[in-house]
Amino acid sequence: MNTHDIYSTEMSQSGASQAGSPSGAGSGRFTPPPYQPVYFKPEPQVGCGTYLFRFVMILLVVGFIGMIGLFMLFIIGTVSASMQQVSETNLTEKFISGNQHAKHKVAVITVEGVITGSEDGFIPKQIRHVLNDTEVEAVVLRIESPGGTMSGSDYYHHLLMEMKNERNIPIVVSMGSIAASGGYYLAMVGNEIYAEHSTITGSIGVIVSLFNGEDLCEKIGVESTPITSGPLKAMGSFSKRMSDEEKEVWQRLVDDSFKRFKKVIRDGRSVFANDADKLDQLATGQIYTAAEAKEHGLIDEIGFLDDAIQKAMDLAALTEDNSKAIRYKPKLKFMDALLESRVKTSIGSFDAKTLAEITTPRVYLLCPYVTPVP
Repeated sequence: MNTHDIYSTEMSQSGASQAGSPSGAGSGRFTPPPYQPVYFKPEPQVGCGTYLFRFVMILLVVGFIGMIGLFMLFIIGTVSASMQQVSETNLTEKFISGNQHAKHKVAVITVEGVITGSEDGFIPKQIRHVLNDTEVEAVVLRIESPGGTMSGSDYYHHLLMEMKNERNIPIVVSMGSIAASGGYYLAMVGNEIYAEHSTITGSIGVIVSLFNGEDLCEKIGVESTPITSGPLKAMGSFSKRMSDEEKEVWQRLVDDSFKRFKKVIRDGRSVFANDADKLDQLATGQIYTAAEAKEHGLIDEIGFLDDAIQKAMDLAALTEDNSKAIRYKPKLKFMDALLESRVKTSIGSFDAKTLAEITTPRVYLLCPYVTPVP
């Protein structure tokens, strides 16, 4: 029997009962209302255990976030202690040796690659930072360069001398694999000069690289017709042969720069101060090994960067316990580091801009044996 049968039976019995009762007398047949089932959805029951579980999970999440925050603060504090960011120069200080927590500093200023004399480059930034940091009491000038332009070498020499005199601090030079020509020019700021056993130095001289492509232009049918204000305005042009008058002008520029170079050496090296002939014998453009350079008085000692740092500490009356040696690093953003593309050579960083600089006709203090300059 289904639900409808049961319902019909119940209604029939009810109707019969009503028909037999006095109240149902004379009434019509009872018609049941349509069947409408009713559904009841039980409400979920939440006990104390559920609330306790939720509360514990919230505490764990908050605690985990707090631990991450404390860890990040610890990392930032540790990094700040060893690598202090300098907002003005956008540099960081990297600890090398000594007492990491000491106040007194021996700063290593790095000169690397071809010298072009950028006023807002890495070298001037290092110098400006030393000028503004009273905790720096000695400097080691680390040179890894074949030289560069006369103007750039002279400009950096000026900045280094200005820093040395204004701060009244000693400078010890540490030569890397090469410190020649303009690199040796910069070394003249040092109270002491150290070179490594394999260092190439010297190359005391001046060069102007000029190219003559007149025959090539004739072969390929190219004719140059410069419009100038004077007969010497186009001197050094690639498309025409140089005249004797033009050669004399360039030679005077080279001779004047060479005189300046030798004066800087005499001012920086007491061994040559009163012996111009001895310097002339060495200033032929020749390169020297570290042993030869020491024998001729071009350097003082053969040693590595650590030896130069120790000498700087001695000159400043510092010890390893009360001082630390640091070097500067440029603070690169992520995209800067990602997009930086430079060809590394034995003389340091070398890029297209540097190549354009050294192939432009101008006066150079440059060792031509290690660069694309003929």
